Amino acid sequence: AWVSSLSMGMVFFCSPIVSIFTDLFGCRKVAVIGAAVGFAGLLSSSFVSTIEPLYFTYGVLFACGCSFAYQPSLVILGHYFKKRLGLVNGIVTAGSSLFTVSLPFLLRALIDSVRLYNTLRVLCILMFILFLAGFTYKPLVSNAKDKEEEKKGKFRFPPEKKICNFSVFKVLSYRIWAFGIPAALFGYFVPYVHLMKHVKDRFGDSVPEEVLLLCLGITSGVGRLIFGRVADYIPGAKKVYLQVASFFFIGLMSMMIPLCHVFGGLIAVCLFMGLFDGCFICIMAPIAFELVGAQDVSQAIGFLLGLMSIPMTVGPPIAGLLRDHLGTYDVAFYLAGVPPLIGGAVLCFIPWVHERQKLKERAKPVDGETTEKMLENESTLVSDTTEKPVKEMESGF
Repeated sequence: AWVSSLSMGMVFFCSPIVSIFTDLFGCRKVAVIGAAVGFAGLLSSSFVSTIEPLYFTYGVLFACGCSFAYQPSLVILGHYFKKRLGLVNGIVTAGSSLFTVSLPFLLRALIDSVRLYNTLRVLCILMFILFLAGFTYKPLVSNAKDKEEEKKGKFRFPPEKKICNFSVFKVLSYRIWAFGIPAALFGYFVPYVHLMKHVKDRFGDSVPEEVLLLCLGITSGVGRLIFGRVADYIPGAKKVYLQVASFFFIGLMSMMIPLCHVFGGLIAVCLFMGLFDGCFICIMAPIAFELVGAQDVSQAIGFLLGLMSIPMTVGPPIAGLLRDHLGTYDVAFYLAGVPPLIGGAVLCFIPWVHERQKLKERAKPVDGETTEKMLENESTLVSDTTEKPVKEMESGF
């Protein structure tokens, strides 16, 4: 359990570092190297015979590789898709739901037939496919100067401000978003971690608890496709309202889990929870593009994922402690529904704040233009006689 927890935590802890490398070296190089490191970590884990080395090979090396391969896949989409960015993110993130549903059954069959270590070697095939896929991330050169330096093989080290681009936190709407989402996530993942144990405590072994995971995975994939398409019709920062709705519904569903004394009720709760979980995940990148723009989106996503790692790590253990003291998960699920409701309420202010920021930015260029025009008029009056011959010569050409 510690190995898998360390692995999940490292994927998110590394995200701010990944965003810096993505800005420095581009999506293609970071994704390819990340997949290669993940492949090496997974392959080396298959030759380990004790638990201690797995903390490094699987918990650190493999997880860091996955983090470096994952984030560029979100950033690169915004380089090539603008109008249908929500739908594209829905399709891409729906792939994880597909594997959430199918991979556990495949892993169980592989472990039963070829044992754990050979199963890890089989999974290396997926990492190798990810390695090859990274080469399809064609880098976009921003200007002619960068293009010339790329042809010459020169690497111009960027300024320190660009390496750690904390300027994204100067954007108030992003700041609210970056701290509002982690606040909501303190209870968000509690049902995903403790639901199976709660089902065993309440219903025993008489019900197939795997059905709940199946429902969560299927409806999460459906939600990513549906809400990703819906997000394309919602202008600007108002896409945040979809995340607000997802937090409210997930918070309510968490509170309803202890009230379900029939297994069919839990299935209905998981269907709704998975649907809005897909909504939350698929529109994360489109919202980041709206709040900070394409130039700063890599580090904006990286900082957000890094902040998300804290509640993801802290929330479920607190719920486990409550269960140990109270003997039941009921209070833990009730409390788990509170942070998503509070976080969703905080996010409601983002569209209003973002619109005010845009109005201020529009006002600044107008003032600058009027000042420039005044200066141009003054210079015209002073040097009118000297400019006329020049204009006549230009008109002659």
